[in-house]
Amino acid sequence: MPAHKVLVIATSHDQMGSTGHHTGVWLEELATPYYALLVGGAEVTLVSIKGGAIPWDPRSMPAEAGEGLGEKPEEQQEVPASVRRFLSDEEIMETARNSPALSSVDHGSFDAVFLPGGHGPMWDAANDETLARVIGSMFDQGKIVAAVCHGPAGLVQAKRQDGRPIVEGRQVSAFTNTEEEAVGLTSVVPFLLEDRLKELGGRFERGPDWQPFAVHDGNLITGQNPQSSELVARHVLTALGMTP
Repeated sequence: MPAHKVLVIATSHDQMGSTGHHTGVWLEELATPYYALLVGGAEVTLVSIKGGAIPWDPRSMPAEAGEGLGEKPEEQQEVPASVRRFLSDEEIMETARNSPALSSVDHGSFDAVFLPGGHGPMWDAANDETLARVIGSMFDQGKIVAAVCHGPAGLVQAKRQDGRPIVEGRQVSAFTNTEEEAVGLTSVVPFLLEDRLKELGGRFERGPDWQPFAVHDGNLITGQNPQSSELVARHVLTALGMTP
């Protein structure tokens, strides 16, 4: 039986508003699910919104973790083993340095889509028309749509075939207002993700700050923060009928 195919779509945005800080993917939110999905038997394809080199938030890298603005308060930051493994995995790093653009792949051949976070998606994923169409189409086909932390920013423009937001009436989670406040970026991000998902009719659910939390509502799976990355991947594997 062929392996289930998961499309991972990373941000291409590398600037944190006008702060002068770099951002991008929070690497834990890509690396941890990537290996969890592979170990679970999925075939994983990594692309980015624009293609080319995928930007990493420098604070999610081993040498710079804990230096300034990030996804967690400084005193709590740590670099998981999955990040070090990803950075030393030449095959996936070659893909990350030369990623295909989302527009170049046939999304119809995939069984699930996963959106990692980092603050980058708040600028590009939240506004990209191609991504919105892909997410809406896969959602309407009953395929698994999953996202973690700021990854759900890629859901805000996605609509069902009837024009309603895909999050409307669904349980959904994401980086919370209190977590955004804790990292000092409430006035930097273009909008607060928790508030926007609620405005779109999502039934926002959350756990304690910086603790693993994810919700699985039909074919929509979302997680709250970096610590929820593996949990979201496990929900994806379960939804695909695979052993997490």
